[in-house]
Amino acid sequence: MIVIYTSPGCASCRKVKAYLKEHNIRFIEKNIFNVLLNKNEVKYLLSRSDNGADDIISKRSKIIQEDKIDIDAMSTDQLIDFIIKNPSILRRPIILNEDNFQIGYDSEEIDAFIPRVDLKDVTKCDKNCPNFEYCGKLRGEVND
Repeated sequence: MIVIYTSPGCASCRKVKAYLKEHNIRFIEKNIFNVLLNKNEVKYLLSRSDNGADDIISKRSKIIQEDKIDIDAMSTDQLIDFIIKNPSILRRPIILNEDNFQIGYDSEEIDAFIPRVDLKDVTKCDKNCPNFEYCGKLRGEVND
């Protein structure tokens, strides 16, 4: 299942949601201001990013700039607590599933979230199949 961490007023968040809806891809949306993040969730986000905090935290965020916060000097536990108390420092959207992790809307990379169809089963798919849209496109039965 795809999970998207969003915030109100985020244009990139709206683009991601529109893209997933357009491709009939189910997702769970977590508005970081309405749903409190927990320690395990923040640890998981940090572990999934290639560069840890540098990938998911906006060092240009208001609180970091105004209070001159040095996140690099924080321990992992301090950083996690800081993120939980200040979710606005997270870059958005954060999109992830079991295989992929993406920050922000990238029109070329978001295709990684389209479920892949086992090509050997493409010929067996009919209109009742949940993957018909994708299989049908491969066979030329469904237009874009």
